[in-house]
Amino acid sequence: KLNLQTAGLRGPLLVQDVVFTDEMAHFDRERIPERVVHAKGGGAFGYFEVTHDITRFCKAKVFEHVGKTTPIAVRFSTVAGESGSADTVRDPRGFAVKFYSEEGNWDLTGNNTPIFFIRDSMLFPSFVHSQKRNPQTHMKDPDMVWDFWSLRPESLHQVSFLFSDRGLPDGFRHMNGYGSHTFKLVNADGEPLYCKFHFKVWSHKEYPLIPVGKLVLNRNPVNYFAEVEQLAFDPSNMPPGIEASPDKMLQGRLFSYPDTHRHRLGANYLQIPVNCPFRTRVANYQRDGPMCMFDNQGGAPNYYPNSFSAPEDQPRFVESKFKVSPDVGRYNSADEDNFTQVRTFYTDVLNEEERQRLCQNMAGALKGAQLFIQKRMVENLKAVHADYGNRVQTLLNQNNAVEKKVSRSPVRWNPVFLHPSL
Repeated sequence: KLNLQTAGLRGPLLVQDVVFTDEMAHFDRERIPERVVHAKGGGAFGYFEVTHDITRFCKAKVFEHVGKTTPIAVRFSTVAGESGSADTVRDPRGFAVKFYSEEGNWDLTGNNTPIFFIRDSMLFPSFVHSQKRNPQTHMKDPDMVWDFWSLRPESLHQVSFLFSDRGLPDGFRHMNGYGSHTFKLVNADGEPLYCKFHFKVWSHKEYPLIPVGKLVLNRNPVNYFAEVEQLAFDPSNMPPGIEASPDKMLQGRLFSYPDTHRHRLGANYLQIPVNCPFRTRVANYQRDGPMCMFDNQGGAPNYYPNSFSAPEDQPRFVESKFKVSPDVGRYNSADEDNFTQVRTFYTDVLNEEERQRLCQNMAGALKGAQLFIQKRMVENLKAVHADYGNRVQTLLNQNNAVEKKVSRSPVRWNPVFLHPSL
């Protein structure tokens, strides 16, 4: 392990030096693709314990009776930064939980904020691009960030939340956790209702929270790569009793999350120990592929239907029925009341000192954008509350005067196409 095998003291390396080639070939392949979002994070392990009976709402065995415990894995993260980015940036914090239940794994993905920037998952790639690096300069670009936010006023609630004191939680230990999506719960009688999962009591006048259980973290990862970097959460992993709702962001993520895991970790990522549903037996018709870690289901048939001893349909996993009757179309959700909840947050939830810090934080970040983007964003804030927009505008005016910032018209990008003969 210290010296190459060479032809003499100064001679060339020998191809037969398999110790070197094995070591170097593995080294060349140590890195796997980084997460597109939530790249910087940490994990912990523990258990979930049911403390309140909700079986009248949900038949999932994870909630079967008070006192029941289920092993869990949790990953905390930032969102926009790369793997080596700072923990202290103003950015939402990811909060994802994997429940290792006897019905298979249930993955609940969420953040430390109860709302999100967009309503329609079609916008997700563009939203993430706007938070990442400029494709020309490879630098973070306030024009990109604020241009997107100001063009999508639906982001106002989340942006206001982000630039308030809640946008910088005091570490993973002292932050709230909210399931990002609305889910459909189904009880043993097949009766459905919609719900959102929260991990800390959050006052809500219209929809009082129902206590369910407690989350206990009592083990640190033994190895970061094995148990955190390879830890993959998939919102489509739902046990009987928990189903997808028409939530457009959830609907998009049902495909996107497992698809990015297949790209990042391989087609058999569910066989990686930290992702494996180890409390139940997996039997299906999926075979082969990179990183097949077990017996590949032996000699069991790999087609269905068949006449041999292979897995059959499990009726208890059949989804509940629901009617869909509206016309198919691309419906715009951009203007579904973007201001009322933000106004309540600004006037009723925050006190005067918190409002001052919110406006200072927002102006401090918005000042880097061009004037026409600043103007558009301030108009959105005024639509929430005149005081909100006026305070931010006053702070921007002070900064723009000091920096002698001048107005520039937006520069349109003209695509350049290569001639087919080149």
